[in-house]
Amino acid sequence: MSNLTVTRFDLPGPALITPKRNGDDRGWFAQVWSAADWAEAGLPETVWVQDNEAFSAAPGTLRGLHFQAPPQAQAKLVHCVRGEIFDAIVDIRKGSPTYGKSLGVHLSAKGGEQLYVPEGFAHGYQTLRTDTRVAYKVSAPYAPEIEGGLFWADVEAAIDWPKPQDVVMAGRDFNWPGLADLDSPFSFSG
Repeated sequence: MSNLTVTRFDLPGPALITPKRNGDDRGWFAQVWSAADWAEAGLPETVWVQDNEAFSAAPGTLRGLHFQAPPQAQAKLVHCVRGEIFDAIVDIRKGSPTYGKSLGVHLSAKGGEQLYVPEGFAHGYQTLRTDTRVAYKVSAPYAPEIEGGLFWADVEAAIDWPKPQDVVMAGRDFNWPGLADLDSPFSFSG
């Protein structure tokens, strides 16, 4: 029996992954990531090189939409350790049949869901609860000199943020280009 439930989307590549939790009177235990389970589920072979964690005190905190360009492009595996987030991605792979399409999912500590974000997607999230902690694995180390972004409220991407009126964010995230002005460093390979 598989230790993962995997949900795929119309966007090729991303997946929602829910590890099986085994519980008793003490609580529960889950194997959050396993190479064997990952391969059995048919997910792409990925070498994770770094684990990151972010804390946001206020609900409505929005981080993103970010990406890192090749040759240090990052795939991500995101989950919420405390609280709840709305996690959003946008396909920015030139030539992709779903270029510019967005996807948003809720991830919570209670549910244990994880979002796999392949290279070629702009990624961001908005916190929905006080004192939220998010953890994610990445497939390449952070390289600020090749970091890029997409404007969080781009009309073409059409992300349905749950708290657009309550956005708390860093100044740089207000200045990323929209899809119409984005020179994406990614190409769709089919």
